[in-house]
Amino acid sequence: MGNICHRLHGIVKGLERNYFPYDKSNLCENGLYILFEKGEHAHNTDRIVRIGTHNGPNQLPSRIKQHFLSRNKDRSIFRKNIGRAYLNKNYDPFLEQWNWSLTSRKNNELYSPKLDLDKQQQVEALVSDYIQNNFSFVVFRVDTKEERLKWEEKIISTVSHCEECSPAADWFGQHSPKLKIRESGLWQVNGLYKDPLNEDEFIMLSKLLKRAGQ
Repeated sequence: MGNICHRLHGIVKGLERNYFPYDKSNLCENGLYILFEKGEHAHNTDRIVRIGTHNGPNQLPSRIKQHFLSRNKDRSIFRKNIGRAYLNKNYDPFLEQWNWSLTSRKNNELYSPKLDLDKQQQVEALVSDYIQNNFSFVVFRVDTKEERLKWEEKIISTVSHCEECSPAADWFGQHSPKLKIRESGLWQVNGLYKDPLNEDEFIMLSKLLKRAGQ
């Protein structure tokens, strides 16, 4: 397990790194992204802290924008989890409202009248600032949704199983109220600890990654 994760980190290390403000023209339309965070290291390089993709066709640039630029945590669980960690760290009771989802009409009608909108906008700004200043990412092309979801789960499982990928003691995610985030060292709670990459799958994935680096 550790050997495959070590080699995986070695390959993604060689891909073009994107920092905010990133150049949208560097992004493929369909594929996966892998995030890195300042201060987090494993396998003698930057530690993978999140793996993600998109559902609709040609939506990878839009997904990256939702994380880095769009101040709407209900469209980005990544943003929502960063905000949760910030609020939990500061024992801020606004965490209860931050957890509300206003995407459905029912919830919007239920919660909007109670929402402290000024506070939410303040937290959204803090989340954007943290993400833009602390995260970088690489992308690689995968055309079909089925393949994207497969590789997303395989990479998440591989990294979450790896004992060498433990987060630093002062990692910001240690403040998350989500136990799975604190334990896995990843900014996600789904897809953890499932079937990791086997050798044949790693060879297939490495071809996709190396193609992205050409």
